[in-house]
Amino acid sequence: MFSRRQKEWLKKLIPPTALTLYHHLQRLFYKVKLAYYRITLRGNTYYCPFCKNTFSRFLPDGKNLPVLNQYRVIGGGYRTNCICPGCGSKDRERLLYCYLKQKTGIFSEKPLHVLHIAPEANLKKVLKQHPQLNYINADLNPGAADVQMDITDIPYSDAFFDIILCNHVLEHIPNDGLAMRQLYRVLKPGGQAILQVPFAEALEHTIENPAITHPADRETQFGQFDHVRIYGHDYLNRLQNAGFTIAVFTAANLQNEIDIKKMSLIENEKIFVGYKNSSGG
Repeated sequence: MFSRRQKEWLKKLIPPTALTLYHHLQRLFYKVKLAYYRITLRGNTYYCPFCKNTFSRFLPDGKNLPVLNQYRVIGGGYRTNCICPGCGSKDRERLLYCYLKQKTGIFSEKPLHVLHIAPEANLKKVLKQHPQLNYINADLNPGAADVQMDITDIPYSDAFFDIILCNHVLEHIPNDGLAMRQLYRVLKPGGQAILQVPFAEALEHTIENPAITHPADRETQFGQFDHVRIYGHDYLNRLQNAGFTIAVFTAANLQNEIDIKKMSLIENEKIFVGYKNSSGG
């Protein structure tokens, strides 16, 4: 298998048509792997709210990197029971689904404008099944979503969206302040933006260095080859500076201890929710 660094290097050498074929084969291999585990991991220990299946265990994900352990980064690093063998959902996607069901009206009959950045596959599938939603999913990379979009320059009018989902995205963006202000701009007064990121419990202040650009160095310093920072406790201040009023939820606020373990949620993972007050200020 290639390392992330090798994959990035290969992408520059492979023709676009061959690269597209490679991605199709990669997705096919992933589906075959899931089909195998779907059979071999049958059981009742874990439950997925997306595919409604139960398993003896989920699949691991993430890397056990020193920087993630040093700063006690929640929502990153190695997790033994992360990926559902039935549908491929990850722990943070399941947590977000629980939040949406309990704390928003997104699944009611009310028409809503929803923006979903870097959409998780299972959540995207669920949201597309609700015809009352004007559901727009977007990503910077071509073909990764229905709309190609740079969230530092969102092509929608002010106060357009009722709900914005931006889950584990801002840590990838060099000018995160501009992205936050754009998200605030297009959010309706009274609306909410779910702005989940990997969060370092041991850091008061976010660590970042724009001079670090090599994928291998970014992985060492920030925990992933395409991350540009690790957020600390000042993440809330950054969101407030963009205009948001912030509330913080965890799995413990949404589910009981039994269901947290059953769905293999990260109990202390933080969901940061930015609200725009009704006056729009």
